[in-house]
Amino acid sequence: MGGMRPDLDILRKLIKDKALVTVEEDWPGKERGKKNDKKFFLKLKEPVGKESSGYEIKILNTPEDTIAIKSDMFSFPEKIFRSTRGEGKRADYVIIASDGEKNWIVYIEMKRGKHGQGGHIVQQLQGSKCFIDYCRTVVQTFWRESSFLEEKDYQQRYVSVENIDGKKRPIRKIRNPSSHNCPENMLKISSPAQKGIWFRELVGSAN
Repeated sequence: MGGMRPDLDILRKLIKDKALVTVEEDWPGKERGKKNDKKFFLKLKEPVGKESSGYEIKILNTPEDTIAIKSDMFSFPEKIFRSTRGEGKRADYVIIASDGEKNWIVYIEMKRGKHGQGGHIVQQLQGSKCFIDYCRTVVQTFWRESSFLEEKDYQQRYVSVENIDGKKRPIRKIRNPSSHNCPENMLKISSPAQKGIWFRELVGSAN
């Protein structure tokens, strides 16, 4: 697959800082200064708002070449579209990452409590894919970067996470763990561990 670093550089120039989340270094019990010991994580937050009291999850052991985009900040063109089929919906985040062997685009919808109807989540994930498709078209058209985010270079994954309430729970349920490359077959995670979710769980990788 093609390298991803140029795509990340373009995304950082294209998208405003307030809509981006970058990786942080994690050093659990490691001696600082050794490059091979470096671990990275993403902290995905849902801010306090009318429909949320605020919460967050950590994506653990991400590749260093990783960013997340707050795709629900992308405004729906309500003056043009009727939104009768959910085309105005967006998922919370899109993670774009490269582990050196594969490139990944992961669409994530998060909720403190239980998700509603499955079709609603499917539409949110589809809406975020449309946002990425739009970014691709914009860069290919205005930046003249024809290979930007080419679909053939990326593995696509779709994930919903619910019951992110910080309570200690005995069981974490994961459904459809190996075939979530389309919104209808999304990976469903309920009651994630307080420490977070491993990146490899999101993408279905054994690494």
